[in-house]
Amino acid sequence: ATTIPGRAATTVQWPSWVPERLRESLAVSGVVAPWAHQVAAAELARAGRHVVVATGTASGKSLAYQLPVLAHLLGDQQATALYLAPTKALGADQIRAVTSLGLAEVRPAGYDGDTPMAQRDWVRSHARWVFTNPDMVHHGLLARHDRWARLFRRLRFVVIDECHAYRGVFGSHVALLLRRLRRVAAHYGAAPVFVLASATVADPGVSVSRLTGLDTAAVTEDASPRGERTVALWEPPLLDEQIGRAS
Repeated sequence: ATTIPGRAATTVQWPSWVPERLRESLAVSGVVAPWAHQVAAAELARAGRHVVVATGTASGKSLAYQLPVLAHLLGDQQATALYLAPTKALGADQIRAVTSLGLAEVRPAGYDGDTPMAQRDWVRSHARWVFTNPDMVHHGLLARHDRWARLFRRLRFVVIDECHAYRGVFGSHVALLLRRLRRVAAHYGAAPVFVLASATVADPGVSVSRLTGLDTAAVTEDASPRGERTVALWEPPLLDEQIGRAS
């Protein structure tokens, strides 16, 4: 057995560009001060760099993309953003998290296979942060991009959560989808910043650059707290009947 020591969190000051309303809303939800890796990724995205934050599970990666996206949406009332998740459940969780901040003008909304037709019309016309998945981007957004002109024309950020899920044949499909998404956005005059998150992606900068086709910076230094852990390996003994069967 071996013991891995705990680690204290490394917190930093809020960036000056984070609106006071957003800070207050985050404080109510329990976020008093951000961790260093959250701000490092947010600063890169804010500066227009494509970035992937690849830190441990429960390290607060969501805040790393919420900060630049929400700050921009609050500062530019016409701006829009897109969020892609590999599962509807994850997308629903993120909608709840953003909605709970009480920033009504951001107008977050889901767009997936379960979204009623009447609500889909509202999302196309009014939502400013659309939470969806690759299948719906293919079937619902890109196939009829003229109906989504409002979203594409002011698209400033594309968030891709749990990007390690996009590998193999599925990953190849999503990589081509993201290139189509970039071309359609460019058709409407937009060049969104891509912000990706993953806990388990290997060589994140290289793998994400292949996925998106974009030069992507990687934030991998985890500044979140971690408790002490003991890791033990145990090899169970062979029982007499197991030995008999083996012989």
